[in-house]
Amino acid sequence: MLQLTADRRSRADELAETYRLLFAACDGALRVELAVRPPSGGHWRGADTLACSVEELVAAESARITAEHGRAPRTHVAASRILHHYLWSVCLLVSGPWYLERQVPQLRAGDLWIDPADGRLAVRPGEWVVGDESELRTALAAHLGPVLAAFQPYVRRGPRALWGMAADDLLSGIWYLGRVLGEEDHAVEAAAAVLPGDTPPFPGAAEFRRLPGTEGRSHWTRTRAGCCLYYAVDPAQACLTCPRTGDEERVARLEA
Repeated sequence: MLQLTADRRSRADELAETYRLLFAACDGALRVELAVRPPSGGHWRGADTLACSVEELVAAESARITAEHGRAPRTHVAASRILHHYLWSVCLLVSGPWYLERQVPQLRAGDLWIDPADGRLAVRPGEWVVGDESELRTALAAHLGPVLAAFQPYVRRGPRALWGMAADDLLSGIWYLGRVLGEEDHAVEAAAAVLPGDTPPFPGAAEFRRLPGTEGRSHWTRTRAGCCLYYAVDPAQACLTCPRTGDEERVARLEA
């Protein structure tokens, strides 16, 4: 038993080091810290209590949007925005180590906390296992299923649309990590292998495509399967992969 405990501690330490590398690569874009318990100085809520905390999270997100944009969003918009933030962060916490090490963290709900006040997350590193794309999907589905169920009444969308949001954030996290590491082609290939299609509960396929640019350039792009509703917060500029954003605008923004 002592040896097992030591092994688990060693594995957690290894994952913590990989998380440090991941956080450094993301350079602040991933607002997560390492912790062994809920950090002090906030009103942290465990991911295992989200069913009781969603209303608080949505209200806090609504207040942030109101302060930044000068008008209050509708409830389902605020709920979609904070859910998108959670999904993107959690997907990268699992897919990041998989992309870097081909190891899949077994992210338990009891090892993750979120502060409604500012959306920061904290994670307690635990077990991770060698895994392929199937193992990655399975680990994420296990964590995200209860989260999507908790948010569904607030975002007013059905399960397929919610899993579409999760699929988008899974793909975008891997894609983002590849870009910041200077290996976008490799990341796109890896992401496409994670969601090739017919992999429930994640609907659809990655469907990356090359977008012709100017002066012989080309850019990777895809169109989201589920909407994060950013356009409802900032109507002047939808997401770069939003169905509302045409190819001409995508090229202009990518080459600006």
